Amino acid sequence: MTPPLLAGDVKPGDALPRLRYEVSATTVVLGALASRDWRPMHHDKDFAVERNGLRDIFLNTPNQAAWFERYVTDWTGPHGRLGRMTFTMKGSIFPGDTMEFSGTVDGAETDDAGCGWASLSIELAVDGQVKTTCAVRVALPAEAGDNPWDRRGDQWKP
Repeated sequence: MTPPLLAGDVKPGDALPRLRYEVSATTVVLGALASRDWRPMHHDKDFAVERNGLRDIFLNTPNQAAWFERYVTDWTGPHGRLGRMTFTMKGSIFPGDTMEFSGTVDGAETDDAGCGWASLSIELAVDGQVKTTCAVRVALPAEAGDNPWDRRGDQWKP
């Protein structure tokens, strides 16, 4: 078993491993269903194309959020705990697109409660064009045996 990623293991400038994923219509529709988003532009191609003038159905906001969460927690492992995440969508993601996630550590610190933190900048691109940017603050174990998921009350300050 791989030991958990610790806050002391990361430093500004570190690159996260890239993640590539080919989007299918199923990816788009299942994401919309999981978030109970019944708007037709996320499951009805005729509506998306003929009524909205788009090329196809496209990923909704909660689906993109879930992909960012997956990307971050694939890197941190099971002890990583999201504190904050904000993102800005600049373009749509359609079936047939290949999403490519890349990220960089902007900062690493341990707060006064002893919780380790990493600040990340992440981009989601398709064919080299950035579609969404994301800023994340994620808690990491400060030392072996620490687990941010065990923190409550004053010990958890996202």
